Amino acid sequence: MKRVLIITYYWPPSGGSGVQRWLKMSKYLPENGWQPVIYTAEDAEYPVEDKSLEKDVAPEAEVIRRPIVEPYSFYKKFLGIKKGEKVKAGFINEGVKKSSWKENISLWIRGNFFIPDARRWWIKPSVKYLSNYLKEHPVDAMISTGPPHSMHLIAKALHKKFNIPWVADFRDPWTEIFYFDSLKLTKCSIRKHKKLENQVLTEADKVVAVSWHEAADLEVLGARKVDVVTNGYDEECAKGKTQHLEKERFTISYTGVLLPNESFVIWDAIKELCEENAEFNKSLKINLIGHIDESVKQYISEKNLDGKVDNIEYMQHSQVLDYQQKSDLLLLLIPRAKKAECILTGKLFEYLASGRPVLAVGPAKGDAARVLSETNCGITADYDDKSKMKEAILEYFNKRNDNQLVGCNKKAVEKYSRRNLTKDFVKLLNDITR
Repeated sequence: MKRVLIITYYWPPSGGSGVQRWLKMSKYLPENGWQPVIYTAEDAEYPVEDKSLEKDVAPEAEVIRRPIVEPYSFYKKFLGIKKGEKVKAGFINEGVKKSSWKENISLWIRGNFFIPDARRWWIKPSVKYLSNYLKEHPVDAMISTGPPHSMHLIAKALHKKFNIPWVADFRDPWTEIFYFDSLKLTKCSIRKHKKLENQVLTEADKVVAVSWHEAADLEVLGARKVDVVTNGYDEECAKGKTQHLEKERFTISYTGVLLPNESFVIWDAIKELCEENAEFNKSLKINLIGHIDESVKQYISEKNLDGKVDNIEYMQHSQVLDYQQKSDLLLLLIPRAKKAECILTGKLFEYLASGRPVLAVGPAKGDAARVLSETNCGITADYDDKSKMKEAILEYFNKRNDNQLVGCNKKAVEKYSRRNLTKDFVKLLNDITR
């Protein structure tokens, strides 16, 4: 077997969305002739943990864990945050309260002294360790996956030193990510970010994006032809029998993080439907599974929907899949942010695999809308198109009552399985090592 070094910050026991792509993809590399060598952090400050994901690590994988120094402990002490509490990405305050002067100072320091991100102190020790490791344990190719984009800088140094064929995998944008403009960056810091980003985009043998719009943006920023390998679903997502959580309830579920920059119009639409349709009002149940920002909770409360909403802060990934498969309708709420048309999360593909219909709220011409359309798995309503949201929800409600609620085009969905997507990535690895 050929060997591929995968440099990733997120790895079990990390939970959440960041770990899924390469945990699942690496599982299928061995059957395609590649042994994954995972380089990851030891005792990292993960926002969420899910030890159940350990079972998905490929038996053939070699996992190298190295100590990492992160600034979160200093940040917590400065703000008086309890040691066990988690810190949000980018140190961004997502609550309804106004940021304190301490939070603003911390954000400025994070943005201007930790370039490209809070893991920058791990770059030099990692390059040193891996340089010694690779002399005795050579690999045929290397993949760096970001964010955090410090992983790309580790790979960039090794690529320059050993000329190892290198794929830079962008799960999210770098300077185009939605919170980049909130980091209180100086002009000098912005230039540094853009310079490092350009070096990665131009020096990597292959650059990969997870969506078509993002690929086009990376090409504008300097990358050669960018390949698209979307996120996907694992085969376990498609297992199990679909059934309603409660026979008397019409269940709408959302899984994942809900930020304050999503469209609140969906809650207006649901509220109006409850007022206009007594049967819908009586049977409606909403599951919100994941971290919900306080501003979203407050808005839902203002619409008097609290009694219909069950908010579960976090559950194991296998349980999330079970909730998805047992729902009547799944919500995909795309943040109202810069480059929102690029957003194509792994959650969407898990939704497709569940076989349940999807209502997406986001750009009508975005990549998520494109996937839903080609798989015939749901409807996309633009952020402010309340009438279309109401129409879609009511349509699915009526179909459910008439036992006519059908799922997706299974054949169209299959190309988004992790197993098939891994084959696409292997083609790239074979190309750069041929």
